Amino acid sequence: MAKKVVATLQTGGGKNHSKVIKMVKSPKTGAYSFKEEIVHNDKIAEWFTKG
Repeated sequence: MAKKVVATLQTGGGKNHSKVIKMVKSPKTGAYSFKEEIVHNDKIAEWFTKG
């Protein structure tokens, strides 16, 4: 499935997007989890600053 996503992003306007991964600590358990999303390059800093 990852190959399909990468191939889709390389055609058309996909070059303007990036896959971002953020490590988030759970307030209840203290365990870490990861949030992944495909975001437009202009919105990357905003995505990392939001909760």
